[in-house]
Amino acid sequence: MNKKIKKIPLIQKTSKTFIWISLVLMLGSSVMLYYYLRVILRTEVEEELHSTESRLEKSIEEGGEVYQLPPIVEVKKVTDLNKEILKDTLIYDPSQDELEEFRELSTFSMINGENYRITVRALVVESENILLAVVLSYLVIILVVFVFLFYLNKSRNQKVWHPFFRNLDQMKSFSLTSEKPIVLMESDILEFSEMNNEITTLTNKVRTDYKNLKQYTEDVSHEMQTPLAIIQAKIENVINGEMLDNDQFVQLTSIQKDIQRLSQITKRLTLLTKIENNQFLNRERLDISSKMSETIHDFSEISTINIDFEIRENVWVTMDPYLAQVLCSNLISNAIKYSSGRKNILVTTQQGQLTIANPGESSIQRPEMLFSRFYRESDGAKSTGLGLAIVKRICDLYGFSIAYYFERGMHYFTISFS
Repeated sequence: MNKKIKKIPLIQKTSKTFIWISLVLMLGSSVMLYYYLRVILRTEVEEELHSTESRLEKSIEEGGEVYQLPPIVEVKKVTDLNKEILKDTLIYDPSQDELEEFRELSTFSMINGENYRITVRALVVESENILLAVVLSYLVIILVVFVFLFYLNKSRNQKVWHPFFRNLDQMKSFSLTSEKPIVLMESDILEFSEMNNEITTLTNKVRTDYKNLKQYTEDVSHEMQTPLAIIQAKIENVINGEMLDNDQFVQLTSIQKDIQRLSQITKRLTLLTKIENNQFLNRERLDISSKMSETIHDFSEISTINIDFEIRENVWVTMDPYLAQVLCSNLISNAIKYSSGRKNILVTTQQGQLTIANPGESSIQRPEMLFSRFYRESDGAKSTGLGLAIVKRICDLYGFSIAYYFERGMHYFTISFS
């Protein structure tokens, strides 16, 4: 089973892509800038510590006064010389009454015959503050640039894609039955211009093919009705004559029924073609319960099967009145044709649904084929196999849903109009 993909507008998708890419670049560049500046500042601090240490050594060599400024500078005489130590340390600052983080450099040197440990420190907090100030300034600048580019990119995309969306609206309103030509907006983009040419060519060809097919279907339907009517009339004349034996009468009667069935097939195929070509543009608000009541009344005069009709709730729909009549007629005709046993046909309307139930001996073997053209469960049924196909096409045209199931010796057809 294919997973349904969520659809989003083109501009929204491109804007979302731009936002995500920009955010990743902003965060990535900010992190890289932070660590890069941190390395630079630490290097500068360490260079300053070494420079201070060198000046102190030189001052001591020249016999100057030993400079002390705890905790920034400390000079002590020691007995042993050790290796240089460079580390971070926490020292209590009385002026701030708190522990402060320092970068500490301790060197050991022999100056004028004496061993000294020279310790110089630099406050790390100041470097961190500078670092954070630079990174925050960078983020603010990048954010302002991002907002500006986002709206600039969005407005530019809308302008670039405007002809496409206009032409898409024209395609949505395109109708085969209309003589109005499709008017497409010109664009200076080569691909859009080529698409317009292809759309114009395609729509013109489709409209021409549709007209030819429509004319052919109507001509065939019209021309077939005339010879069929003539054959029907001649057969009736022969049947009404006095020179027929019983076998001839049976054969001619069978031929007459086949001609009637062929005439029905022609009419129904023409109707199916019109439905699929969306030629029924008239829509009215009507009560399907009332239409069904009229249909049942008409069939009760020509059928011996009883039909029980219960209107539990009126069902209002918006559709072509002629197709509403066809829908009701085909459902009742199908129920009568395939009813078996002594039970009545049950028809109910309620809660936006129409249900027709007719008695049957067993469930349909291939329910998935029930609404296909020319499908018949058995060859014995005298049916065109188009009645339920027409019902399904009408439902598809107006967005109705139709379902079939078999329960307790009854075939149920339910149409939901909402």
